[in-house]
Amino acid sequence: MRTVISRRSVRGGFLSAAMAGSLFLSATGCGGDGDDDGLPDDYKVVVGTQLCGGKAVSADASRALKVITGSSRFEASAEKYTVAQAATELVEAFPGPVVRKDVCRVYTPLGTSAFDLRVTWDLEDSAPTGPSAPNYTELKMGELAVAAADKAYVFFACRSERLSSTTAAHIVIGVERWMMPKPPEGDVKALKDAYATVAHSFSLAMAKELRCEKNGGLPAQPVLVPA
Repeated sequence: MRTVISRRSVRGGFLSAAMAGSLFLSATGCGGDGDDDGLPDDYKVVVGTQLCGGKAVSADASRALKVITGSSRFEASAEKYTVAQAATELVEAFPGPVVRKDVCRVYTPLGTSAFDLRVTWDLEDSAPTGPSAPNYTELKMGELAVAAADKAYVFFACRSERLSSTTAAHIVIGVERWMMPKPPEGDVKALKDAYATVAHSFSLAMAKELRCEKNGGLPAQPVLVPA
């Protein structure tokens, strides 16, 4: 069984993929037809609650995104970035193993301070065990939630007819700032609460989309009091 410490130790492959994706987006963003401002015709900016299919980001999570990014407006999500699509992929992958996959990517608008937030899903073979790394605060949500100043993860167990199994799926939803050149600045407690709020919102949306029994044990509102 893996612990919270061990499963967060390797990022090199994801970083390379993220850099490649960033270069691709830069190339395509500069090449298509657009207006005189140089933006593609289909480029849109939206508020937080409209991101990722419109069902993943609660009003509280939208406010939390502003704490994290400093912005209340974001690039519209690509059509593939929805909780419904991620849930379908999870059902197809269960019982795994899988490589961590995207639920959504959140970007601040062009012309503003660049910010890349990655929301992911993963499957574990059991509930998390062992102590969390010292930079994490543990929270009572699902099987476990942990929050740091630049990321948060929610672990929850899901029993659902969609999964066609007598055993529960152990799901992890992560929210992490990507390609960050330096440590986060600001109120660490406020940042931890904000990341935990966004991770809870996506986790609850995923649990509902999967039709998990009792929403995977997740509360209706984020619990930000340390466990």
